[in-house]
Parts: sequence; structure tokens; C-alpha cells
Amino acid sequence: MGREDKVTWKANYFTKLVQYVEEYPKCFIVGADNVGSKQMQQIRISLRGTAVVLMGKNTMMRKALKGHLEKNPALEKLMPHVRGNVGFVFTSGDLSEVREKLLQNKVQAPAKPGAIAPLDVIIPAQNTGLGPEKTSFFQALAIATKIAKGTIEIINDVHILKEGEKVGASEATLLNMLNISPFSYGLLVQQVYENGTIFEPKILDIKPEDLRAKFLAGARNVAAVSLQIGYPTVASVPHSIINGFKNLLAVAAASDVTFKQAEIVKEFLKDPSKFVAAVAAPAAAAASPVKEAKKEEKKEESEEEDDDMGFGLFD
Repeated sequence: MGREDKVTWKANYFTKLVQYVEEYPKCFIVGADNVGSKQMQQIRISLRGTAVVLMGKNTMMRKALKGHLEKNPALEKLMPHVRGNVGFVFTSGDLSEVREKLLQNKVQAPAKPGAIAPLDVIIPAQNTGLGPEKTSFFQALAIATKIAKGTIEIINDVHILKEGEKVGASEATLLNMLNISPFSYGLLVQQVYENGTIFEPKILDIKPEDLRAKFLAGARNVAAVSLQIGYPTVASVPHSIINGFKNLLAVAAASDVTFKQAEIVKEFLKDPSKFVAAVAAPAAAAASPVKEAKKEEKKEESEEEDDDMGFGLFD
């Protein structure tokens, strides 16, 4: 009876995984190291209505995906990434929003011996509040200390762990003594799958403004190279036209050849004073209201002074 239940459970799991793959066009492959059952329950609750979390044994996940490859060959791209303590987060919504919810559900955790540090850990200079009897412990870790007001004080910041290093028993004990929980654990997004394409999660950090800036920079580079080697492209043609027009104006200015656009340039070269007068007129017109306003202010001030002088001391 128990054997049948297990077989039924596996069949239901395969059906569920295939159903999610067909129903949801996007999913995250997430690592679940150091994530407890209570935290996993909280993550499922926070994603309710937005995404679905499905965990399981790697062999079962691979078998379910293999059995569905004939209908959806793109699922083969997921196979190499189903290793370690991983699961799936399926969604039809915005990937960035779902990832943000996953990041919000991280839990602070103490350093445990044998764990791999996911980030650098630096103990800041501080008064530890520990008694002098613990001095030998700090000396064993080569941490400079002094006794201040009967307690041990760490003189300088201490880089006790680097990212990727294994946490030793001494480092874990020290961090626990100082009540420092340096790590935070949650579902870690390892790969992103969307409509048959798989990519790294850092791609989600790229914004439309970044794409626009990259495209414009590329277009400028193409235009510069095309102009340098004399090979016309869509990016360089506007610049070539402008440069050609400048050359025509230069030829017209130095010869008797003329055309409509060159006439203004020729007139300017013949008598620049005309254009000085043309520019000076609007400037003078703009300055005249300012002068009038200043004159009016001066008149008002003088009238106020006259009014004040019209009264005697004993009136």
C-alpha cells in the first residue's frame, strides 16, 4: 500500500511540473541552501497570486523534464542547471518584481563552522563588552585589542572572512560572542528561463535607459569608423551630408559659384557690419524694457523720499 502511495506521489509530482512548465512561460532556477521549512512557507505566502514555488529531488525534476522534451525541446536548456539544492519559481508576471519579492524574504543567520561565506565579513572596531579573560582568544586570531574600562576593545576593523572562504570554528565562535549575524539566506536566483531562452539574473538589472545609451554609443562608433574609412552607412550618411554641405559653402565663399544657401554666407563675408547691426537690434530691444523698469523704480524711490521730506518733526 505504501509503495503505491509513493508511486502515485511521484506521478502527481511529474504531472504538476509538466503543468507548470506549460502554464507559465517564465521561471527562476533558485538555490535553496540554508533555507528552512518555516522560511520556505513564508516565501510561498508572499508569492501567492504572483508565482509558484516547486522544489524536489534533482533526479525527479530531470526525469519529468526529459519526458516532456518531445513536446517542448527548449526545456533541454534547463537540464544542465538542475544540480545541487535547487528548485523552480514559475511566474507569468514581471520577473524583476518576483525577484524583488524573493530578495525581501531573506533571513539573517549566524555564521556556522563549515559554511561557505557568501560575502566578506568585517568586524568594526568596537568595545566588545567581554572581560579580560577572553584576551587570549583574540590573540589566537591575531586581532589587536586593548583593555578599556575593564573590557576588551578591538582597535582596528578586522577582515575576518572573505567571500567564498569556509567559516572556521574560531571565526564562528567570535562572531557569535559579538552577537553578529553576518549572513542572510533565502532563495537565490541562479538562472532565468523565459520563452525558451535561459540567461543570468544580472540581465534583469539592465534598464531601457542602459540599452538606449549602449545603442547610441554603438551608433556613434559606427559613424566614426565609417567616416574615417570612407564607407557610407546609415549612421554616417547624415554626417557625410553635413560635411559635404560645409565643403560646398567653402567653395562658394572662395569662388564666384553661388546657390541659395551660400548667398547669406557671401553677404556676411562682404559686409559683416550688417549682421552686427541685426544682432545688436534685438539685444537693444530686450535691454530697453529693463532700463525703463529701472527708471520707474528710481522715480518711485524719489517720490517716496519727497513724501518723507514733506512732514515736519512736530507735525
